[in-house]
Amino acid sequence: MHTSDRAWTPLPRDWVPAPEASRAGFPSVPQPDDGPAWSPAAALRQPDFAVPPPPAPPAPEAPRRPETAPDAAGGPDPSLSWSAPLSPGGGHGARRPVVSFGRPEGYRDTSWILGRRGRTAAAAVCVVLGLGLIGGALTGSWLVGGSGDGADRSAYVTAGGLWHNVPVDRLFPPTVDGQGAGPGGADRAWTRIAVAPDGGCADAFDPLLAKVLAPVGCERLLRATYTDATQSYVTTVGLLFTNADAPAMRSLDARVTKEGLARRADLMPRPYAAKGTVAAAFGDRQRAAWTLSVLTDAPVVVYAVSGWADGRTVDTPQPAPVATATGATTAPAQAGLGNEAQGLADRIERGLRKTVVTPPSEQPS
Repeated sequence: MHTSDRAWTPLPRDWVPAPEASRAGFPSVPQPDDGPAWSPAAALRQPDFAVPPPPAPPAPEAPRRPETAPDAAGGPDPSLSWSAPLSPGGGHGARRPVVSFGRPEGYRDTSWILGRRGRTAAAAVCVVLGLGLIGGALTGSWLVGGSGDGADRSAYVTAGGLWHNVPVDRLFPPTVDGQGAGPGGADRAWTRIAVAPDGGCADAFDPLLAKVLAPVGCERLLRATYTDATQSYVTTVGLLFTNADAPAMRSLDARVTKEGLARRADLMPRPYAAKGTVAAAFGDRQRAAWTLSVLTDAPVVVYAVSGWADGRTVDTPQPAPVATATGATTAPAQAGLGNEAQGLADRIERGLRKTVVTPPSEQPS
């Protein structure tokens, strides 16, 4: 091997090998921009050798449909429908899917509070309470003005039969207490001295008054005569039981009130003069004061007429409201005969109402 005596000179950095050297299998010298020829992290490059890219991940396999025969029309398989039945194992089978929804927030199950028996009991309690309220509403009485059509009708019918269903001592008590019934609120007490036989209305009223009362009829007329504690005055009180219904009684009351018929001296009721009593001389000429009231909640007309027990005549009789007016100076007013008629009539009417509210069998003997 020939050795030159020339010193070794390094190749310049920009030296490029000839193409023939590359084709002879020698690697090319790295260029200045290629960086270091090899490093542990660099891939080893070999001539004429290509590194294949990494294989792509396999695509997910599409779910396989069950091999079922399509329907006759060639449409979609009904077994894949949402409404298709499911088998107990979870697949499509003989049962439909069961969908359950959760209860909303705050929901409380109160079915344990009222079962079927509890609801029935609650309904029964409501019915009982309702009937009690209705019964209480219908249990009106005359003393408080009455309430309910059924109760009013029953009381009206009951009152119409008192003349033959109630003893005379209940309608006309032997003694009547008249506290505050006299002039200036003085007390009065009346004693019954005679009871007229019950009968019709013939000769019981003046002709004009009989004409006024004719539209309501006369079922029965009950009368009794009382005297005061001093036996100075006598008063006849009467209960006229009519044949009229409630509308007819209201019509008569409206007429009497509107036309002031209860104040007319030619429409005075007549007294009952019982022989052998202090009222034996109590006739038409002795009438001094009177009152007349048409009840609208009972087929009854209540009246009273008073006079002196000594049989003196009265030229100018007065209706009780006039004779009891403050400042009245007439003889009947000064004697308190207006108070006698009004006070006794009021208390007999109260007793009549009380008798209707409390049946005779329940009253104390």
